[in-house]
Amino acid sequence: ETIEHLKLSPKTILDLGTGSGAIALSLATLFPTAEIVATDQSAEALKVAKINSELNHISNVHFIQSDWFETMEPRHFDLIVSNPPYIDTNDPHLIDLAYEPLSALVAEDQGLADFKSISEQALQFLKPDGILIFEHGWQQSEAVRIILNDTGFTDVSTQKDLAGHDRVTWARLKA
Repeated sequence: ETIEHLKLSPKTILDLGTGSGAIALSLATLFPTAEIVATDQSAEALKVAKINSELNHISNVHFIQSDWFETMEPRHFDLIVSNPPYIDTNDPHLIDLAYEPLSALVAEDQGLADFKSISEQALQFLKPDGILIFEHGWQQSEAVRIILNDTGFTDVSTQKDLAGHDRVTWARLKA
């Protein structure tokens, strides 16, 4: 919905922390001529994402093992998307999420550390006028908007999920 709302037609897309590949593979279906790079620090997650890609006959996604941008070669994308870990280490709901690896859920700095790191590094990987999109916790939208504004992004905005909670925030890199 966010992609449709923004009326984007990206030719190059980066999905940071792809996990099972759900976002990257959805974007590959939505934009079949786009070149998509999907990264994850977990080799096991990438195996699952590759299997999902094969099962769905999707061939325009390239998978790279990387901790965010760490092993990425310099290049620029039209769109960077990420659903990074955003749960605070002291969140009482973690006990209900025992089936997920903590590294995929928890972030320092009240769950905001990865938003800061990705925003800062994205400046080197986005094309001018490129878009950075984050999924985040429903109570983090204001903090994520502040991070993006402070990093130098423009047109920062948040979209609600189907339950009416702020869950997706995007921003544009100044041209």
